[in-house]
Amino acid sequence: MGYGIATLFGYFRDFLRNSGLEKCNAAVEREEQKHFVPLYQDFENFYKRNLYMRIRDNWSRSICSAPGPLFDVMERVSDDYNWTFRFTGNIIKDVINIGSYNFLGLADKYDESMRTVKEVLETYGTGVASTRQEMGTLDKHKELEDLLAKFLNVEAAMTFGMGFATNSTNIPVLVGKGCLIFSDELNHTSIVLGARLSGATIRTFKHNNMQCLENLLRDAIIYGQPRTHRAWKKILILVEGIYSMEGSIVNLPEIVALKKKYKAYLYIDEAHSIGSVGPTGRGVREYFGLNPEDIDVYMGTFTKSFGASGGYIAGKKDLVDYLRFNSHSAAYAVSMSPPVAEQIIRSLKLLMGLDGTTQGLQRLQQLVANTKYFRQTLKKMGFIIYGNDDSPVVPMLLYQPCKVAAFARHMLERKIGVVVVGFPATPLAEARARFCLSAVHTRQMLDTVLEAINELGDLLALKYSRQRKS
Repeated sequence: MGYGIATLFGYFRDFLRNSGLEKCNAAVEREEQKHFVPLYQDFENFYKRNLYMRIRDNWSRSICSAPGPLFDVMERVSDDYNWTFRFTGNIIKDVINIGSYNFLGLADKYDESMRTVKEVLETYGTGVASTRQEMGTLDKHKELEDLLAKFLNVEAAMTFGMGFATNSTNIPVLVGKGCLIFSDELNHTSIVLGARLSGATIRTFKHNNMQCLENLLRDAIIYGQPRTHRAWKKILILVEGIYSMEGSIVNLPEIVALKKKYKAYLYIDEAHSIGSVGPTGRGVREYFGLNPEDIDVYMGTFTKSFGASGGYIAGKKDLVDYLRFNSHSAAYAVSMSPPVAEQIIRSLKLLMGLDGTTQGLQRLQQLVANTKYFRQTLKKMGFIIYGNDDSPVVPMLLYQPCKVAAFARHMLERKIGVVVVGFPATPLAEARARFCLSAVHTRQMLDTVLEAINELGDLLALKYSRQRKS
């Protein structure tokens, strides 16, 4: 009913704007181009124009410190109902950061452990100014790739300067016309874009639904390509380790069994799972105790657990050598910055214990403890929580856009920074808050956050769970 009322008011407001009775601040066609095909999708922007703008102040906030367990937020206000913002000059200090992907707490202020990053910056500078295939391959890139291959227990690895582009520019190299892709319906946009750019036929299967995937695989083997019924050149299954909006972990053992049964290839995106799950942080393969050879293409990013940027593809040496020559990123994109590469090397050594300490293992164990404590407490309070119990990504259902806005604003008033998510990142009626836990969150910080969530759960009527409360 709430969405119905909002839609009616949206159409009424659009009528007022089209009649000139209300000023329209949205992008519109110029009068000189009124006979052109419309450049802006007017109907598609209905939601953004009439609903998102009302609650837009809860996104794109400016941070002015390192994204550690506490950060500083620049205060801003709007004088025209969120169409534009202006900064007041005030800084909201020491806001608890429960939204960043800083799983191991390695994205923080400079300390002595980052000395090697500083030395690399002084030696190599900030950028490479060339591609990997030209003059952009440094000894630091080679050192990183060798260490990463050892960490993942695979033959070889290749790194890229951007995580999103690792998917979108490399999937088209692996499959093309005459190939078939099976993609989980909740895969990240970078995977979706890469699959579309490849020219391969794409079929989606229900999220983590193995029966649906097997039915599609069986039909693909039996019927082959449309019209000709020839066998598919290649079948590739695309999944993620941890799904960032659901907090769910892929059902990897069953997918591996199906992949072997139907002779398909498996490509797994471990952007959120590498460094955050598994006894030693080696991702969902280690979490389930599978062999490294069970997965054909390993993909991951360094933007979450490693406190850096970029991504990687790993697997058999033949695969990586093929990508070195054919990847669009290798040919056209600038190489990874040397200080960033050193930060990743430092993080890998920490996780592998090559720094001479057990800090990496301690951080992983603390992340697991924080995850279990936070998830179990929210469930006991009566909130609906999505995802796996071992996932540090914790989505909490809010459902209604008005509650999304109220929740985020009230949390910031309590000096807690949260991420709230709505359409199009989620279904229209499944808006949520997404908490990301970190190894550097103290129990006191988590209790402060949980107490605030509990209060707002009563104030905004967010405790939808029908399970009996503890």
